Amino acid sequence: MDDGTRTDVPVASSGTSPDDRYRADGYLFPVRATDAATARAWLGEVEAVERRWSTDPALPRPFTDYARANFHIVCTVAARLAHTPAVLDAVEALIGPDIVCWMCELIVKEPHSPKVLTMHQDLTYWGLDGADGLVTAWLSLSGATPANGGMRFVRGSHRLGQVAHHDTFASDNLLSRGQEVAVAYEGADVTHVELEPGEMSLHHGLMFHGSGPNTTDHRRVALVFRYVSPTVTQQVGATDYGMVVRGVNRTANLLATPVPFEDFAPSAVRLHDEITRAQAAALGADSVQVPSYRRG
Repeated sequence: MDDGTRTDVPVASSGTSPDDRYRADGYLFPVRATDAATARAWLGEVEAVERRWSTDPALPRPFTDYARANFHIVCTVAARLAHTPAVLDAVEALIGPDIVCWMCELIVKEPHSPKVLTMHQDLTYWGLDGADGLVTAWLSLSGATPANGGMRFVRGSHRLGQVAHHDTFASDNLLSRGQEVAVAYEGADVTHVELEPGEMSLHHGLMFHGSGPNTTDHRRVALVFRYVSPTVTQQVGATDYGMVVRGVNRTANLLATPVPFEDFAPSAVRLHDEITRAQAAALGADSVQVPSYRRG
């Protein structure tokens, strides 16, 4: 929906600090995480993991299950990049010096893919509290444009708090439930995100955001890191997990996960399965279907 009542929220001016712009708008981009050449090297590493494991019959579940949720648990490249200093410097300015990687996702839109993400809020089905203690770092490895399905943000929408959603379970939707906000917003507030390889965007957990199809001849590849303060807690599931990537975790809110020592080590695969089962309680709460990334 690109119509409705305009949200009455302040818009940050270009003269304010990055932190102030993030607080007012709910997002910040572009933020340089690394140079383009290094980003291309990272992309090569990630795609090598895809080629090696995407059809491996030894995996208990399809590769997509591991790539689209908690990829940092089983993939050494993802875990290493979750510790990227420039990424963590930007995150620290927003949530403080103690940082936990709660989730990492490999999100790929293939050339001419109709796959989309409907406009949604991240925190709707995660069961986490403390929205201001969570920030998503969307790291572009291949570049992001409106043509290849780059994200769209609704400026200031995080100020509305948690809003109602409905589940579509559409086959062309990359979200596990095809979730979509059920409230109107003003089209003039929609901002298209454009990123070069090695740049990232940061967005608040309550930001309305989505993306369109990839109409180009090239893949759009990103690693998406969900960082939280250790003060964030799981409110729906019995337990949850996180990897400390900077500072310390002095709470018992999230069980500590280790950095993987090899790709898809049996112990890491078992841990991934354990985390998946635990997080399913929140992700699938009140759902009429089992959430899945395998539709279509």
